[in-house]
Amino acid sequence: MILVQGRVSGTANRFSIDLQVGCSTRPRADVAFHFNPRFSSSETLVVCNTLTREQWLHEDHHLCPQLRKGQPFLLLFLILEDKIKVSIEGQHLLDYPNRLPLCDVDTLGICGDVSVQGISFLCRNPFSDGDTEYPLCQPLKLGNVAMATPLSKPLPNGISDGHMTTVRGLASASPDEIIILLKSGDFIPFKLTASFKDQTLLYNYLMGPLWAKPQEIQTPFFLFHAERFFEIRIFSETRGFKLAINGVPLDVFSPPALDLKSIDEIQINGSVKVYSFIC
Repeated sequence: MILVQGRVSGTANRFSIDLQVGCSTRPRADVAFHFNPRFSSSETLVVCNTLTREQWLHEDHHLCPQLRKGQPFLLLFLILEDKIKVSIEGQHLLDYPNRLPLCDVDTLGICGDVSVQGISFLCRNPFSDGDTEYPLCQPLKLGNVAMATPLSKPLPNGISDGHMTTVRGLASASPDEIIILLKSGDFIPFKLTASFKDQTLLYNYLMGPLWAKPQEIQTPFFLFHAERFFEIRIFSETRGFKLAINGVPLDVFSPPALDLKSIDEIQINGSVKVYSFIC
């Protein structure tokens, strides 16, 4: 999901938001999805199209009274396998069928009579049972202040079955590692280590004086990047912990003698600025 927050110019004629294959101007890059609001004295018309090999395909037209000159807006683009859904201010606006492979899209382009206040790339919650038209998610608020690490939060009542822990942050320019711990006194049932040097993702637990053998989490590629935002979700169950990174569900980890109620602290450390910490 891509969320764009901004304001239309008071004298706007048009602006566009494009999902592009590269950023070439000559020849012009292919545009998988062209979202183009056009303003007249009486109405706002959104034109959607696809550009391939410098040729536009047929246009789709949609009236959009929610977009007005001089007014702020919040647009959400939900990327699906066969189409892109667009909502404005939480209300569904249009569906657009995918005409080019979205796996080739690597650039977001915005131009025209608009000021952009924020862009968020959002992950759906893979552990949610609810199926709404637009998955519920909370973007980082504009102007959020980063929390310094090491960061620790006590959990005096422990955690319960079905508890979700969400960490959103930004890796540093020259990152070493990111570490998240769930602690239960001297017992550490959950340790996640993302090593930028080795490009590995490891789970481990501590019982007594000894660490268990680290378990490498297999992914097609390393899920963290320098100076990139990330989202980590830990879904706690009586049988173990489910992990998702950037919306991608990974393994389930089941340390021995797990007692969720005894978990009394969560710690975050490493080469990271934390912007959202919900547990």
